[in-house]
Amino acid sequence: MNELEQVQAINSEKNQQLHDEFIRNYIDLASECVGGETLSCSDDFFAEMENLLKSGRGIFIDDKYTERGKWMDGWESRRSFGRTNAQGMRHDHDWCVIRLGITGSIKGFDIDTNFFRGNAPQKVSVEACFSESEPNDKTHWQSVLSQVEVNPHSHNLFRIKDDFLQQAFTHVRLNIYPDGGVARFRVYGEAEVNWHDFVAGELIDLAAIKNGGKALLVSDMFFSDKNNLIMPERGKNMGDGWETKRRRDNGNDWSIVKLACKGFIRKVIIDTHHFKGNYPDSFMLEGCLAQGADFDDNFSDPRLAKAVKWQPIILKTKLYAHREHLFVNELVNDKAQAFTHVRLSIFPDGGISRMRIFGCREAL
Repeated sequence: MNELEQVQAINSEKNQQLHDEFIRNYIDLASECVGGETLSCSDDFFAEMENLLKSGRGIFIDDKYTERGKWMDGWESRRSFGRTNAQGMRHDHDWCVIRLGITGSIKGFDIDTNFFRGNAPQKVSVEACFSESEPNDKTHWQSVLSQVEVNPHSHNLFRIKDDFLQQAFTHVRLNIYPDGGVARFRVYGEAEVNWHDFVAGELIDLAAIKNGGKALLVSDMFFSDKNNLIMPERGKNMGDGWETKRRRDNGNDWSIVKLACKGFIRKVIIDTHHFKGNYPDSFMLEGCLAQGADFDDNFSDPRLAKAVKWQPIILKTKLYAHREHLFVNELVNDKAQAFTHVRLSIFPDGGISRMRIFGCREAL
């Protein structure tokens, strides 16, 4: 291995470590699955801006063309030669404004140029703002990622500037220099919830990702991501849920979810929508009361997670295929007991589309 290959290997390993960190610890605030939306762009002649926020990495179909050229699964602008902007000045860069599906603090980005080999941008930058309405000419944008080079056909992962880690943002603007294509744009971060949007005593889905719930750790997510369990709406298909591989031992699978806030649980929904031949035989739900980042960090180690003292909420109960199961009277927990985390155990394995944990937020 020559010196260049050694550098490339080191960079690839660091990139993978950062990707794993983002996936493990944060959520994609911009995903269309949580309501992210592309609002406007300078140009999307070859491929629509809406593709940026779709799930997956984007695909390539060798012989697929449109009237405008090669079909690409991403956002792609025209070549900038000869173009001018709205003010009649020579084209400098292309841009796309995105409304985050979840208002939150941003920790990093994945600017994925998958299959954009000869038409990727040379450089990118990202700006962000907090705005109750759609951004306009008077909006104050803050530069959270300075102009940096990107590689074609690659995950390009970047941490946000430290100065902005604690700020909440509603919109981002992706800038590409001077033009080209990006397959997917991921904005990794944590939800910032405005609790004034809720009425006192209102039942809240304490596990919902849009309310600040977070899947911390699962025993297995071979077929699908752990956060699918707490996504909005019902699952679109069998891939839009949490599904484990088939166990060949005497154990069972489980998922630990940090609730959006400390609260009292009153109602639970376990939905096996689309899981017809691979739903779990039964499940059990437990909860615990704990606070602080150090406690959450313990869940990165399954051995420490098992040492947590869990209290029963729903005892082991039979499940059925392709059905939304509602539990109210089955709850065995003390109604005065508040919880911060829940553990869903499934026996022995299989798939759950959604889990809803309805309850009341503890008054501060």
